Amino acid sequence: MPRSVLRRRFGNSLLLRLDQATGIEDEHFIAIKPIIPYEERLPCLEVISTAEGIELALEKLLSKLCERLSGEGKGLREAALNCHRIDGKIEQITIGTSRATAQTKHLIQLFALKIPQIEPALGIELFTLEATKIEDVDPLQENLWDNPIGLKNPFVTELLDRLKSKDPTCEILRYVPAAHYWPERSMKIASTIDEIATVAWQTARPRPTRLLRVPEHIDVTAPIPDYPPLLFRYKGETYHVKKADGPERIEREWWIDQGEHRDYYYVEDLKGRRFWLYRSGHYDGYMDQWFIHGFFA
Repeated sequence: MPRSVLRRRFGNSLLLRLDQATGIEDEHFIAIKPIIPYEERLPCLEVISTAEGIELALEKLLSKLCERLSGEGKGLREAALNCHRIDGKIEQITIGTSRATAQTKHLIQLFALKIPQIEPALGIELFTLEATKIEDVDPLQENLWDNPIGLKNPFVTELLDRLKSKDPTCEILRYVPAAHYWPERSMKIASTIDEIATVAWQTARPRPTRLLRVPEHIDVTAPIPDYPPLLFRYKGETYHVKKADGPERIEREWWIDQGEHRDYYYVEDLKGRRFWLYRSGHYDGYMDQWFIHGFFA
Protein backbone atom coordinates (compact mmCIF):
# COMPACT_ATOMS: atom_id res chain seq x y z
CA MET A 1 0.00 0.00 0.00
CA PRO A 2 1.24 3.53 -0.70
CA ARG A 3 2.61 5.46 2.29
CA SER A 4 0.04 8.21 1.77
CA VAL A 5 -2.79 5.71 2.19
CA LEU A 6 -1.20 4.26 5.36
CA ARG A 7 -0.69 7.73 6.78
CA ARG A 8 -4.29 8.71 6.10
CA ARG A 9 -5.74 5.53 7.62
CA PHE A 10 -3.36 4.88 10.57
CA GLY A 11 -1.41 8.08 11.16
CA ASN A 12 2.34 8.81 11.26
CA SER A 13 3.07 6.46 14.16
CA LEU A 14 2.60 3.36 11.98
CA LEU A 15 4.98 4.68 9.33
CA LEU A 16 7.57 5.49 12.01
CA ARG A 17 7.38 1.96 13.43
CA LEU A 18 7.72 0.43 9.96
CA ASP A 19 10.78 2.55 9.23
CA GLN A 20 12.33 1.57 12.56
CA ALA A 21 11.62 -2.12 11.91
CA THR A 22 13.31 -1.95 8.49
CA GLY A 23 16.24 0.11 9.75
CA ILE A 24 15.48 3.34 7.90
CA GLU A 25 14.95 5.22 11.16
CA ASP A 26 17.13 4.89 14.26
CA GLU A 27 15.45 3.60 17.41
CA HIS A 28 17.14 4.51 20.67
CA PHE A 29 16.28 2.75 23.91
CA ILE A 30 17.37 2.99 27.52
CA ALA A 31 17.81 -0.19 29.56
CA ILE A 32 15.42 -0.49 32.49
CA LYS A 33 18.25 -1.58 34.77
CA PRO A 34 21.78 -1.03 33.44
CA ILE A 35 24.25 -3.85 34.07
CA ILE A 36 27.05 -2.79 36.38
CA PRO A 37 30.33 -4.40 35.30
CA TYR A 38 32.39 -6.32 37.85
CA GLU A 39 35.19 -3.78 37.82
CA GLU A 40 37.07 -1.76 40.45
CA ARG A 41 39.20 1.34 39.88
CA LEU A 42 41.98 2.78 42.03
CA PRO A 43 43.51 6.12 41.00
CA CYS A 44 46.86 6.93 42.62
CA LEU A 45 47.79 10.27 44.21
CA GLU A 46 51.41 9.47 43.40
CA VAL A 47 52.70 7.20 40.67
CA ILE A 48 53.51 3.61 41.64
CA SER A 49 56.69 2.05 40.32
CA THR A 50 57.51 -0.77 42.79
CA ALA A 51 56.25 -4.32 43.13
CA GLU A 52 55.23 -3.66 46.75
CA GLY A 53 53.07 -0.74 45.68
CA ILE A 54 51.41 -2.77 42.93
CA GLU A 55 50.65 -5.56 45.40
CA LEU A 56 49.07 -3.11 47.89
CA ALA A 57 46.89 -1.61 45.16
CA LEU A 58 45.89 -5.09 44.00
CA GLU A 59 44.93 -6.10 47.54
CA LYS A 60 42.60 -3.09 47.87
CA LEU A 61 40.96 -3.79 44.52
CA LEU A 62 40.49 -7.49 45.21
CA SER A 63 38.99 -6.91 48.65
CA LYS A 64 36.32 -4.62 47.16
CA LEU A 65 35.60 -6.90 44.20
CA CYS A 66 35.45 -10.10 46.28
CA GLU A 67 33.16 -8.45 48.82
CA ARG A 68 30.69 -7.64 46.06
CA LEU A 69 30.96 -11.11 44.51
CA SER A 70 30.43 -12.83 47.86
CA GLY A 71 27.34 -10.72 48.52
CA GLU A 72 25.83 -11.83 45.21
CA GLY A 73 26.77 -15.50 45.61
CA LYS A 74 29.22 -15.39 42.70
CA GLY A 75 32.89 -16.00 42.12
CA LEU A 76 35.35 -15.16 39.39
CA ARG A 77 36.92 -17.62 36.98
CA GLU A 78 39.00 -15.11 35.04
CA ALA A 79 40.25 -11.65 35.99
CA ALA A 80 42.50 -8.98 34.49
CA LEU A 81 44.53 -6.26 36.20
CA ASN A 82 45.19 -3.23 33.99
CA CYS A 83 47.97 -0.83 35.02
CA HIS A 84 47.71 2.55 33.27
CA ARG A 85 51.14 4.14 33.03
CA ILE A 86 51.73 7.88 32.86
CA ASP A 87 53.15 7.50 29.34
CA GLY A 88 49.74 6.25 28.12
CA LYS A 89 50.61 2.55 27.84
CA ILE A 90 48.70 -0.19 29.67
CA GLU A 91 50.32 -3.19 31.35
CA GLN A 92 47.97 -6.14 31.84
CA ILE A 93 48.20 -9.43 33.73
CA THR A 94 45.45 -12.07 33.82
CA ILE A 95 44.64 -15.08 35.98
CA GLY A 96 42.23 -18.00 35.79
CA THR A 97 40.83 -20.39 38.37
CA SER A 98 39.61 -23.98 38.19
CA ARG A 99 36.49 -23.18 40.22
CA ALA A 100 34.62 -19.92 40.81
CA THR A 101 36.00 -18.28 43.92
CA ALA A 102 35.89 -15.03 45.85
CA GLN A 103 38.75 -15.82 48.23
CA THR A 104 40.90 -12.70 48.35
CA LYS A 105 43.98 -14.42 49.77
CA HIS A 106 44.05 -17.09 47.07
CA LEU A 107 43.54 -14.59 44.24
CA ILE A 108 46.31 -12.34 45.55
CA GLN A 109 48.69 -15.31 45.48
CA LEU A 110 47.81 -15.98 41.83
CA PHE A 111 48.33 -12.35 40.83
CA ALA A 112 51.56 -12.13 42.87
CA LEU A 113 53.14 -14.77 40.62
CA LYS A 114 52.67 -12.46 37.62
CA ILE A 115 53.48 -9.07 39.15
CA PRO A 116 57.14 -9.37 37.98
CA GLN A 117 55.79 -9.31 34.40
CA ILE A 118 54.56 -5.72 34.87
CA GLU A 119 56.90 -3.01 33.55
CA PRO A 120 55.97 0.20 35.45
CA ALA A 121 58.47 2.38 33.52
CA LEU A 122 58.02 5.99 34.78
CA GLY A 123 55.14 4.95 37.03
CA ILE A 124 51.51 3.79 37.17
CA GLU A 125 48.75 6.32 37.88
CA LEU A 126 45.62 4.15 37.64
CA PHE A 127 44.74 0.52 38.40
CA THR A 128 41.60 -1.22 37.15
CA LEU A 129 40.62 -4.76 38.11
CA GLU A 130 38.01 -6.50 35.96
CA ALA A 131 36.38 -9.89 36.47
CA THR A 132 36.05 -11.02 32.85
CA LYS A 133 34.32 -14.32 33.64
CA ILE A 134 31.86 -14.80 36.48
CA GLU A 135 30.05 -17.93 37.67
CA ASP A 136 27.74 -18.80 40.53
CA VAL A 137 29.57 -20.21 43.53
CA ASP A 138 28.58 -23.70 44.61
CA PRO A 139 28.53 -23.51 48.42
CA LEU A 140 30.17 -26.50 50.06
CA GLN A 141 28.64 -27.97 53.19
CA GLU A 142 31.24 -28.18 55.93
CA ASN A 143 31.55 -31.35 57.97
CA LEU A 144 31.85 -31.09 61.71
CA TRP A 145 34.53 -33.77 62.04
CA ASP A 146 36.01 -34.64 58.64
CA ASN A 147 37.82 -32.31 56.29
CA PRO A 148 36.63 -32.23 52.66
CA ILE A 149 38.57 -34.61 50.46
CA GLY A 150 39.12 -35.02 46.74
CA LEU A 151 38.23 -32.31 44.26
CA LYS A 152 35.86 -30.71 46.77
CA ASN A 153 38.84 -29.76 48.90
CA PRO A 154 39.58 -26.08 48.23
CA PHE A 155 43.29 -26.68 48.85
CA VAL A 156 43.38 -28.99 45.83
CA THR A 157 41.84 -26.47 43.44
CA GLU A 158 44.00 -23.67 44.81
CA LEU A 159 47.10 -25.80 44.21
CA LEU A 160 46.01 -26.42 40.61
CA ASP A 161 45.52 -22.69 40.08
CA ARG A 162 48.99 -21.89 41.39
CA LEU A 163 50.61 -24.54 39.18
CA LYS A 164 48.91 -23.17 36.06
CA SER A 165 49.77 -19.58 36.99
CA LYS A 166 53.46 -20.35 37.43
CA ASP A 167 53.78 -21.95 33.99
CA PRO A 168 51.49 -20.71 31.17
CA THR A 169 52.19 -23.91 29.22
CA CYS A 170 51.03 -26.10 32.12
CA GLU A 171 47.91 -28.06 31.18
CA ILE A 172 46.07 -29.99 33.87
CA LEU A 173 43.25 -32.21 32.62
CA ARG A 174 40.65 -34.30 34.40
CA TYR A 175 39.21 -37.38 32.70
CA VAL A 176 35.86 -39.02 33.24
CA PRO A 177 34.64 -42.36 31.83
CA ALA A 178 32.61 -42.43 28.63
CA ALA A 179 30.06 -45.01 27.51
CA HIS A 180 32.37 -46.81 25.05
CA TYR A 181 34.29 -50.10 25.15
CA TRP A 182 36.74 -49.04 22.42
CA PRO A 183 39.81 -47.91 24.43
CA GLU A 184 40.38 -44.58 22.64
CA ARG A 185 36.78 -43.56 23.37
CA SER A 186 36.41 -45.03 26.87
CA MET A 187 37.24 -41.69 28.51
CA LYS A 188 36.86 -38.01 27.80
CA ILE A 189 38.19 -34.72 29.12
CA ALA A 190 35.91 -33.21 31.76
CA SER A 191 34.54 -29.81 30.79
CA THR A 192 34.72 -28.59 34.40
CA ILE A 193 36.43 -29.76 37.56
CA ASP A 194 33.01 -30.61 39.05
CA GLU A 195 31.62 -32.59 36.09
CA ILE A 196 29.90 -35.76 37.28
CA ALA A 197 30.48 -38.93 35.29
CA THR A 198 27.35 -40.50 33.81
CA VAL A 199 28.88 -44.01 33.74
CA ALA A 200 31.32 -45.89 35.98
CA TRP A 201 34.90 -46.78 35.14
CA GLN A 202 35.35 -50.24 33.63
CA THR A 203 37.04 -52.40 36.25
CA ALA A 204 36.23 -55.90 35.02
CA ARG A 205 39.60 -56.14 33.23
CA PRO A 206 42.92 -54.36 33.96
CA ARG A 207 43.53 -51.13 32.08
CA PRO A 208 46.89 -49.32 31.71
CA THR A 209 47.65 -46.19 33.69
CA ARG A 210 49.11 -44.63 30.55
CA LEU A 211 47.26 -45.12 27.28
CA LEU A 212 49.00 -44.09 24.07
CA ARG A 213 47.05 -41.57 22.03
CA VAL A 214 47.81 -43.62 18.89
CA PRO A 215 48.83 -47.33 19.13
CA GLU A 216 52.38 -47.95 17.88
CA HIS A 217 53.47 -50.86 15.72
CA ILE A 218 55.76 -53.54 17.24
CA ASP A 219 57.55 -56.62 15.94
CA VAL A 220 56.35 -59.78 17.69
CA THR A 221 57.37 -63.42 17.92
CA ALA A 222 54.46 -65.69 18.88
CA PRO A 223 54.28 -69.52 18.80
CA ILE A 224 50.76 -69.88 17.39
CA PRO A 225 48.14 -67.26 16.43
CA ASP A 226 46.07 -67.19 19.59
CA TYR A 227 49.02 -67.32 21.98
CA PRO A 228 50.55 -64.23 23.55
CA PRO A 229 53.93 -63.14 22.16
CA LEU A 230 57.15 -64.68 23.47
CA LEU A 231 59.02 -61.44 22.82
CA PHE A 232 58.45 -58.15 21.06
CA ARG A 233 60.62 -55.31 19.79
CA TYR A 234 59.65 -51.70 20.50
CA LYS A 235 61.74 -48.59 19.69
CA GLY A 236 64.88 -50.61 19.12
CA GLU A 237 64.65 -52.59 22.38
CA THR A 238 63.72 -56.25 22.72
CA TYR A 239 61.39 -57.30 25.55
CA HIS A 240 61.16 -60.96 26.62
CA VAL A 241 57.71 -61.84 27.94
CA LYS A 242 57.67 -63.66 31.27
CA LYS A 243 53.93 -63.64 32.04
CA ALA A 244 50.87 -62.94 29.94
CA ASP A 245 47.10 -62.89 30.19
CA GLY A 246 44.61 -62.84 27.34
CA PRO A 247 43.33 -62.54 24.79
CA GLU A 248 40.59 -60.03 25.58
CA ARG A 249 38.66 -59.32 22.40
CA ILE A 250 37.28 -55.81 21.93
CA GLU A 251 35.05 -55.36 18.92
CA ARG A 252 35.09 -52.15 16.95
CA GLU A 253 32.01 -49.92 17.26
CA TRP A 254 30.63 -50.47 13.77
CA TRP A 255 28.09 -47.65 14.07
CA ILE A 256 30.98 -45.17 14.43
CA ASP A 257 33.68 -46.53 12.11
CA GLN A 258 34.69 -49.65 10.24
CA GLY A 259 37.71 -51.89 10.83
CA GLU A 260 39.07 -54.98 12.50
CA HIS A 261 38.55 -56.11 16.07
CA ARG A 262 41.43 -56.26 18.55
CA ASP A 263 42.73 -59.08 20.74
CA TYR A 264 44.46 -57.54 23.77
CA TYR A 265 47.15 -59.18 25.93
CA TYR A 266 48.37 -58.06 29.33
CA VAL A 267 52.09 -58.99 29.41
CA GLU A 268 55.02 -58.63 31.80
CA ASP A 269 58.69 -58.81 30.82
CA LEU A 270 61.68 -60.19 32.75
CA LYS A 271 62.24 -56.83 34.51
CA GLY A 272 58.67 -56.63 35.79
CA ARG A 273 57.55 -54.02 33.26
CA ARG A 274 53.97 -54.52 32.12
CA PHE A 275 52.46 -53.61 28.76
CA TRP A 276 49.14 -53.69 26.94
CA LEU A 277 49.54 -55.28 23.50
CA TYR A 278 47.01 -56.25 20.88
CA ARG A 279 46.75 -58.02 17.55
CA SER A 280 44.51 -56.32 15.00
CA GLY A 281 42.02 -58.70 13.40
CA HIS A 282 42.41 -62.43 12.84
CA TYR A 283 45.85 -63.92 12.25
CA ASP A 284 46.65 -63.79 8.53
CA GLY A 285 50.10 -65.38 8.51
CA TYR A 286 52.01 -62.17 9.07
CA MET A 287 53.41 -60.64 12.25
CA ASP A 288 52.80 -57.00 11.32
CA GLN A 289 49.39 -56.91 13.00
CA TRP A 290 50.75 -56.28 16.50
CA PHE A 291 50.65 -52.96 18.36
CA ILE A 292 51.47 -51.59 21.82
CA HIS A 293 48.72 -49.45 23.31
CA GLY A 294 49.60 -48.76 26.93
CA PHE A 295 51.84 -49.13 29.98
CA PHE A 296 50.92 -50.31 33.45
CA ALA A 297 52.38 -48.80 36.62
